[in-house]
Amino acid sequence: MQNIDRIALFIDGANLYATAKALGFDIDYKRLLKEFQSRGKLVRAFYYTALIEDQEYSSIRPLIDWLDYNGYRVVTKPTKEFIDSTGRRKVKGNMDIELAIDALELAPHINEMVLFSGDGDFRSLVEAVQRRGVRVTVISTITSQPPMVADELRRQCDEFVDIMTLMPKIGRDPQERAERIQRSYERRAASPTEDGSEV
Repeated sequence: MQNIDRIALFIDGANLYATAKALGFDIDYKRLLKEFQSRGKLVRAFYYTALIEDQEYSSIRPLIDWLDYNGYRVVTKPTKEFIDSTGRRKVKGNMDIELAIDALELAPHINEMVLFSGDGDFRSLVEAVQRRGVRVTVISTITSQPPMVADELRRQCDEFVDIMTLMPKIGRDPQERAERIQRSYERRAASPTEDGSEV
């Protein structure tokens, strides 16, 4: 009997968003989940992101809620604001530690870790997980200028997959996106504001 791969996904939300944006495509998270469910037994799909506290509405909130209800384990923490040495206000929201702890805890229960990040800080985590007998696939891109994946991370992982090759499987259909934008435009045009002017 063939052994079924036990896979876990670790998605560095900010990094994946920046990568997809650099390549000009939207990720369809439902299709992404299906793609990896078809490759073996998907044990967990983690999505890590920092959230800005005291923000009435966050543009990422609808995505977070959707992921939470649709098979992802969402891990968030509030960002920290600070003033740097030049007096500029900076926002810090690093999820590396949370991701690393989850990966090490899950390592005994999986054969493959799929890391959606190009962050070189994960090189030592990848090495530690490999020492526990887990194969590590890193998904990022070298097709953007500059490349979104650190060289040391690419060298360390067992397999590097350029996200561009997955685009047909996990990208949101541009036609569907265009239709959605058109529908929303038509809805706005059909409902003029109180004073009779168009929205």
